[in-house]
Amino acid sequence: MIGYYIHHHGRGHLSRATAIARELGEKVTGLSSLPRPDDWPGDWVHLPLDDATPPRDPEPSGRLHWVPLGSVGLRQRMSAISGWLGAHRPRVVVVDVSVEVCLLVRLHGVPVVTFALPGHRADPAHELGFDVATTILGAWPREAAADIVTGLSARVMKRIIPVGGISRFAPSDDDARTDRIPRVLVLSGAGGGDFSALSIQEASRSTPDWEWAHLGGSSSTWVADPWQHLLAADVIVTHAGQNAVAEVAAARRPAVIIPQDRPHAEQRTTARVLDQGPWPAVVLDAVPDSGWSDILERTRRLDGSAWRAWNDGESAARAAHHIRRTAEIAEND
Repeated sequence: MIGYYIHHHGRGHLSRATAIARELGEKVTGLSSLPRPDDWPGDWVHLPLDDATPPRDPEPSGRLHWVPLGSVGLRQRMSAISGWLGAHRPRVVVVDVSVEVCLLVRLHGVPVVTFALPGHRADPAHELGFDVATTILGAWPREAAADIVTGLSARVMKRIIPVGGISRFAPSDDDARTDRIPRVLVLSGAGGGDFSALSIQEASRSTPDWEWAHLGGSSSTWVADPWQHLLAADVIVTHAGQNAVAEVAAARRPAVIIPQDRPHAEQRTTARVLDQGPWPAVVLDAVPDSGWSDILERTRRLDGSAWRAWNDGESAARAAHHIRRTAEIAEND
């Protein structure tokens, strides 16, 4: 039995977890406040939310990220995880991501596999979570490993295993596009984005030779499975979330990357790595007020097949291998 804790902010953690769980080849139980996906290959434990308003002392001395005093949800959440650990005795638990859950699992004597995320992770809480983990994975290619996470000690950096960008979609090297009017797809996350309906309209009016579509966010259509929309695009405009980049890479489409402000400069750091590397992306600091025609044409000329090095379609299988290997080593010690 393998446990898999899934952070409930956004949908990227859930997409990554589902892709990996399907590669594990054994019973895997998801633990999350998110609803169970239809294609999740196992049981699901729905966890109470740990929100607290107003939060009291959520980061004691900077050693933890979210343990607000008096939070009934936090108490119920940790009790549910602890009860499941005691009842099911998993071989290993994947934590994507939470320092507090890493500690709880390790305190039960269970090996932990966790993910490092992009950005500046120099705080003591991140170091503590990584120190108690048996294995640390990075969902980026080896070419990006030196620059996509910063601030960690050399000891921790040496332990991060890059497995590549992880997408729920199998990569496609086919170009089904025709000589029709070129299409641009704006891809926003479940938590919204910097594109408003008005900004899309203005960009569309300024580029009459392009057809625009917008998925995700609060001002557009939410589509659970955007794969065919990705493949139909000539250029994809997206934020720099890990899941979005991995799915653009799977579609092999050149992209305009506009990072959003996130804690620990997560997306800004990813965007900088994309801008400096061989990836088929044009990186902008913010949504531009003008110049879309030039931006789209410049992006369209990039070779989308260069994304293959970011996501070769084997990343989820590699992650699953390291998760199983972590359990095997712990069992044989």
